[in-house]
Amino acid sequence: MKILSIQSAVAYGHVGNSAAVFPLQRIGVEVLPVYTVNFSNHTGYGAWRGPLISPADVAEVLTGIEERGVFPQVDAVLSGYQGSEGIGDVILDAVARVKAANPAAVYACDPVMGNAKSGCFVAPAIPVLLRERVVPAADIITPNQFELGFLTGTEPADLESTLVSADLARDMGPRTVLVTSVERPDAPEGTIEMLAVTDDGAWIVQTPRIPMKANGSGDVTAALFTAHYGATGDPALALARTVSSVFDLLQNTYDSGERELQLVESQGAYAHPRMQFEVTRVR
Repeated sequence: MKILSIQSAVAYGHVGNSAAVFPLQRIGVEVLPVYTVNFSNHTGYGAWRGPLISPADVAEVLTGIEERGVFPQVDAVLSGYQGSEGIGDVILDAVARVKAANPAAVYACDPVMGNAKSGCFVAPAIPVLLRERVVPAADIITPNQFELGFLTGTEPADLESTLVSADLARDMGPRTVLVTSVERPDAPEGTIEMLAVTDDGAWIVQTPRIPMKANGSGDVTAALFTAHYGATGDPALALARTVSSVFDLLQNTYDSGERELQLVESQGAYAHPRMQFEVTRVR
């Protein structure tokens, strides 16, 4: 499997491609990373150094890859945080060119906009871009519950309303929606859930909530689910493998006391997921 991953990069820590690439490689995926920024660290520190890469330069890198004759071999295009409309245009153009070269290729988009605690933290034009142009072009999207509501103009608050919102998102274009953090009032205290919805049904998995904020965990989740679903065609199995790996990554990070994901130290969790959580079909 080959995945073209168009995302940010940082030297210190793990977000964007600096979070997604290694876990994918560890499960045997050939990754073509294309960077949209090259920062010293993620912006959550409040200070960082390094350049934004212009949309024109990102497009040049993609054209160079295309000129090597690689696009027909690409199985999936993966994107995360989109810092500008210009980058969005470049990603959409790349998706169209990859799909022209390989009609079986899919586009997996993590529509990064914000979360329930922080609200929307991207520029005002980005949610509009995602809702009107990017999500309709995607085959897989991986929003959190807040982002799912923002995309669909709903307020998912329980399982039923989250399923309704996921179907509204699927009506926009993508056939597969992975809701990466489902919170509902009737769930046991101290738990959180992940939900996958496809044409074939819907599946949910519940794990303990680890009391930490981990930048980059969503990037790892989107990458692993895209790869596992592409490899198996089984959404429940892809969900089980992804949740197992990401939970152990987060637990290892929490136990370490470090702020940054213990990405390399947790490599066994990607290569050999423990499958410790039950996936339940809910539709």
